[in-house]
Amino acid sequence: MTEYVEYDGGRIAYDDNGAEGPLVVCVPGLGNTRTAYRFLAADLAESGFRVVTCDLRGTGESSAGEREYGQPALAGDLRALVRHLDAGPAFVVAHSNAAGAAVVAAAAEAELFDGLVLVAPFARPGAGAGLRAGRFVRSWTRQWAGLFPGEKPDEFPEWKKELTASLKEPGRLAALRAMIGAGAEAAAAALPGLTVPVQVVMGGTDALFGPDPLTEAEWIGEQTRGEVVLIDTAGHYPMLDRPSEVTAAVVPFLARVASRRFA
Repeated sequence: MTEYVEYDGGRIAYDDNGAEGPLVVCVPGLGNTRTAYRFLAADLAESGFRVVTCDLRGTGESSAGEREYGQPALAGDLRALVRHLDAGPAFVVAHSNAAGAAVVAAAAEAELFDGLVLVAPFARPGAGAGLRAGRFVRSWTRQWAGLFPGEKPDEFPEWKKELTASLKEPGRLAALRAMIGAGAEAAAAALPGLTVPVQVVMGGTDALFGPDPLTEAEWIGEQTRGEVVLIDTAGHYPMLDRPSEVTAAVVPFLARVASRRFA
């Protein structure tokens, strides 16, 4: 059942499996909803984690119509959600632009976070520069589909149908445009201040990072003193097009970091 946390001007929608284990908050990227974690969330739950998946402001079941959609605003929402859950420091798995927001959040209030998994992160100016929301939903979903290289998963047509329906709701496409336009300067400024453990997960064929996505992943890894995982055949959505490989990387990382606090 969908739950909500209120903030000034709106509310964030989330699902919570209510388990007793370490808390992991999964945050989707641009133009997506929390269903982007349908595979990873199930695997994390099976591994003993308390899993919360949320929608960004302006997307999914969260409210739309806000004036601010940049990474600092998204970071504030994430911090508000973690405080609301009141389960101690949280791990965050965040994708794309939301990964940049997670960097901003953890740099501002490190005590709220145990660690970050940054999936295809937009963490410096120019990241995602090729993205265009366009005037119509179909222009975005066409772009979105192109970020899944090779053969699409069997469930892909249903995912596209769900995403299209969501983006046709009032305010959703405007929110997407605003997030794209806001850029990633805030994440770039916050990276040097991170003190929590970081894992960077990058698809080896992610078209949004040019011919060599590994170079971008390694740069972020250097900035954060984090570990880097390359999923060779994945695109911009590795948790959807290569879910078993993402699980194989993320679960051990979270378990290692969690063991230090829960030992």
